[in-house]
Amino acid sequence: MLCLGTVMQPVRTLERAIRSICSPEHYLFSVADVGSLLPDLNRPAMKMVLLRAVDTGVLTRACRGIYLLADTQRSGYELYHIAAKLRAGYFNYISQETVLSELGIISQVPIQHITLMSSGASGIVDCGEFGRVEFTHSKKRFEELADSLSYDDSCRLLRADASLALKDLRAARRNLHLVHEGALREHRV
Repeated sequence: MLCLGTVMQPVRTLERAIRSICSPEHYLFSVADVGSLLPDLNRPAMKMVLLRAVDTGVLTRACRGIYLLADTQRSGYELYHIAAKLRAGYFNYISQETVLSELGIISQVPIQHITLMSSGASGIVDCGEFGRVEFTHSKKRFEELADSLSYDDSCRLLRADASLALKDLRAARRNLHLVHEGALREHRV
C-alpha cells in the first residue's frame, strides 16, 4: 500500500509536467496522457495519483477519464473541447438541438447540454460542472456530409448547417414540436 508521501511526489511531478505543456489549446488530459507523463507508474498507482491530484485541488475531473488543471482559465467552450477529446478517434459534429437552438430555429435553449452526431456509440456523458454531452450514433461519413459541415475553431469541432441539423433531428426521431416554421423559411431549410 502506498503511503501519502509516496503518492504526493508523483502528484507534484504530474503537476509540473502538465504545467510545462499546458496551453489554452492543450489543457485537457486523458488518463493515457497522464500515463505518458508518469511512465514508471502501474495502472493502480496512476489511479491513486489522479485521485490524490483531484483531492488536493491540482486537477479537476471533467468527466470519466478526462482531467484539467484546476486553475485553468475558463473559455466557455470547455464542454465542446471535452466532447472532442472524448471522441477524438471518431467522426463527430455538433448538430440537432445545439445548432438549431443557436440559429433560433427551435425555442428550447439547452443549458450546459450539447448534442453531437458521432460515428461512435450513442450515449450521454455527464461532465459534472461543465454539463452533459449527448452523442447520437450516425453511420454517415464525412464525405457524404462535407458540403453541410463547417469547422468551428472555438469549439474545435465540425458543425452542421441548419438543414443537416434538422435532418439529424428527424432521423433521431427527436421532438419536432419546438421547431419554428418561420425560422426554417428564414434559413431556407
